[in-house]
Amino acid sequence: MKKRNLMTAGAAWLLALSLAACSAAAPQNTAPETAAETESAAAQTVSETESMTPETAAETESETETAESPETEESGTQTLPAQDRAGKPITVPEEVNTIISLAPATTQILCDLGLADKIVAVDSNSPMYAAQLSADVLQFNMMEPDLEQIMAAEADIVFVSTMSSQGGDDVFQPVRDAGVCVAEIPTSNSIEDVKKDVQFVADCVGMSAEGKALVDGMDAVIGEVSAIGENISDRKTVLFEISPAPYLYSFGTGVYLNEMIDLIGAKNVLADQEGWLSVTEESAVAANPDVILTSDNFSNEDPVAEILGREGWQNVTAVMEGQVAYIDNAASSLPNHHIVDALVEMAKAIYPDEYAGLE
Repeated sequence: MKKRNLMTAGAAWLLALSLAACSAAAPQNTAPETAAETESAAAQTVSETESMTPETAAETESETETAESPETEESGTQTLPAQDRAGKPITVPEEVNTIISLAPATTQILCDLGLADKIVAVDSNSPMYAAQLSADVLQFNMMEPDLEQIMAAEADIVFVSTMSSQGGDDVFQPVRDAGVCVAEIPTSNSIEDVKKDVQFVADCVGMSAEGKALVDGMDAVIGEVSAIGENISDRKTVLFEISPAPYLYSFGTGVYLNEMIDLIGAKNVLADQEGWLSVTEESAVAANPDVILTSDNFSNEDPVAEILGREGWQNVTAVMEGQVAYIDNAASSLPNHHIVDALVEMAKAIYPDEYAGLE
């Protein structure tokens, strides 16, 4: 296994939580996207997670229409969104020269669009995932953003996630009232909505064609994987660990990672449950997965070895047969176009022979 820079334990726990935050305006299932600070924070998060489990009921018809068919305004040849991904009305400047991004997934999209030099401020976790950022870029605490400094930065647009407004209040209302365009992107839990998020960001910064190219790239990889996956009849069972024992965290249906397991031709052992889940060791062992995947890059230098050596797991099929693999944390945790990188890793780990030719 290649060596990786280890995140703090707390950092990874907020990674495991950010997709579990819900938008008050447009409730959605959410999942891991960002970071925190300490080991003790990690343990505390477990209990908090259970009370913050994302709603998994279907969205209302009006919300669905908003997400799938946002109103737009035409500016020359560029389509400017008139609503953000939370369904709130926004007025996007015709020219965007300065940007604040308070979500790592969005920061990655912006950097991949070649806009790193226009980003004047980010959340404190984004630099871990976007090497293109300036070393002296202004940083804000995502959980307690400094609104005065945000307004003082005079950005043309501020991209935010639901992590900053978990209490239900729109903490950015003063920024909106000051005339700044605040575009909220609730973390999506379906591949289709992730694509829409990518396109939305590109549309907001006047790069619709480039955004479409990113989405088309996603579709190409997904098409390759699904073409193979739909012909696999002997479906392996999979447990994907977002965080390891004793604070096991994973997911059931209604999460884009579960969709990815299905596309590959496998089955999530927790598919009988919904959303992001705290999992007991007993239930994980009883599920007896054929394959265990982990994105843990904070608690062990070698998470695969840790799983293979766990006391009480020696009779689990995946452990007995050595079918345990690490999946890149950033690619699997940040809901943007890079999830297809994780999709390829997962496919090769679960069915190495069938996906041997997949690039």
